[in-house]
Amino acid sequence: MTRKASVVVEKDEHGYYAWCPELKGCQSQGADLEEAIANIREAIELYFETLTEVERSTLSPRAAS
Repeated sequence: MTRKASVVVEKDEHGYYAWCPELKGCQSQGADLEEAIANIREAIELYFETLTEVERSTLSPRAAS
């Protein structure tokens, strides 16, 4: 199942910072925008791997069709 989640990316003096508001604590960074996006995608995937099936089903990121 593919899921969609919102991601916020901000630029600061160190590069880019990204986080997913729907997934508490799911965040990453990168030297450039492409790296930050790749890193947050990986962080989201790893976040879901740590959850039980029940926890996954109660989260707000929606399944993509």
